[in-house]
Amino acid sequence: MAETARWYVVHTYSGYENKVAQNIMKIVENRSLHELIQDVRVPTEKVIEITETKNKKTGEIKNVEKEVERKTYPGYVLIKMVVTDDTWYIVRNTRGCTGFVGPASDPTPLSEEEVKKLFGIDVTHIEVKFKVGDSVQITGTAMDGFIGVVQNINLEDRTVDLLVSMFGRETPTTLPISQVVCMEE
Repeated sequence: MAETARWYVVHTYSGYENKVAQNIMKIVENRSLHELIQDVRVPTEKVIEITETKNKKTGEIKNVEKEVERKTYPGYVLIKMVVTDDTWYIVRNTRGCTGFVGPASDPTPLSEEEVKKLFGIDVTHIEVKFKVGDSVQITGTAMDGFIGVVQNINLEDRTVDLLVSMFGRETPTTLPISQVVCMEE
């Protein structure tokens, strides 16, 4: 085959990304089109969600970390394919697909840089409900119940720098993000 497969972006109805990817792969299997449509992906990322739980008996608040997978680009599916009349027709007429991303819905391949950004790096994100300057409460340590002001959030190390008022003076301390909860307003 003279042409090489390139990555293209397909727009879908929101929430239909996985179904569109499955349907395209099913057609590829049924029609033995593996050389023309080589890969179909729904871009996702792993995110650490930190939620607060309260013990009903003791009233103690603790943070629970949970890793979830989230769509990086909701409403889009990436397809590595050779564009022919047949492959264009198959993808374009898949239920839930609204068309290719590109001028006048013409398939426009992603550049090598874009492909590297999408697939080359596995990044795990952490979402926190507080920001620098917010007052937070410490939990799960010897400083349980102390209040601190967020000075810095280090998502890479999963730590937070606080300025805690203890014994009449401001004391800087660094704690894991999981041991800090937002103050109720």
